[in-house]
Amino acid sequence: MSLNSVNTNISAQVALQSLNTTNSQLQSTQKRISTGLRVADATDDGAAFAVAQKVRADTGALTTVNQQLGNAKGLVGTTIAGLTSISNSLTNGSSLLVKLSDSGISSDQRTQYLTQFKALVTQVASTVDGTTYNGKSLLGKTGDTTPPGAVSVVSTEAGGQTQISSEDNTQLAANLAKLVGLTYTAASGTTPASFSADPADSAVQAAAVKALQPPPGGADTTTIKGLQTTVAGQLNQASSDSNTLDATITFNSSKIDSLNAGLGALIDADLSKESANLQALQIRQQLGTQALSLANQSPQSLLSLFK
Repeated sequence: MSLNSVNTNISAQVALQSLNTTNSQLQSTQKRISTGLRVADATDDGAAFAVAQKVRADTGALTTVNQQLGNAKGLVGTTIAGLTSISNSLTNGSSLLVKLSDSGISSDQRTQYLTQFKALVTQVASTVDGTTYNGKSLLGKTGDTTPPGAVSVVSTEAGGQTQISSEDNTQLAANLAKLVGLTYTAASGTTPASFSADPADSAVQAAAVKALQPPPGGADTTTIKGLQTTVAGQLNQASSDSNTLDATITFNSSKIDSLNAGLGALIDADLSKESANLQALQIRQQLGTQALSLANQSPQSLLSLFK
């Protein structure tokens, strides 16, 4: 049975509870609309928020990994540029060696060829020493028999690594050092033309002289051809490293896209749905306010009993 009381207004309590519920739902809807997220924090959905945080951590790690891989791409690109320059110089040097061993050329021509050859040797040495990236020597230093170590970069969000240069690749510097400082002695009478090392050169340079000695009637280009083969092999390795980095970056980018798509499906709000909810809740809020106002007026009717 309904109780007529000025102390307890059941209708007002019910109307107030309904209005509070509507206001709470309205706040949640407005939050989803303003953030664009169905799960903006742990209070919205603890389990979904925990999963979302893990996905965000993975995408953040992969983004950082790709940034580091991009840096490694610069390193490999610099290596390729240096090796390409050296390859071109060795090709020209091989041609000059053949010309220098020709007994039919004049003394002036021989001098010019020798000057060109020395310039190429200097250029090769300069390229070896100058091929650096972020302060790191990529091809070693001419005259240095200890090559730099291999380079590895993180390639996955779990910390997996990809090696982008091998120990074989870095042996190039020691081999190229054999060309530095070599001088050419023109033929005199029955003495064939020959190469010799400057007294200040290192032992590794002097050891290369014998291999570069052109025999009578022809040029011995064995050493320089060996260097060409070495450089070609390292160019192939560097190109493979570059392709590996490209493939890894592409894979990581695709993985980031997939993770973001899954994250969106998990936590993003359906704004068209929320817009409809907002309008409905605003109407309910207005009706609830009016209902509470009417419920609060009901005790006034009891006054008529005492007139």
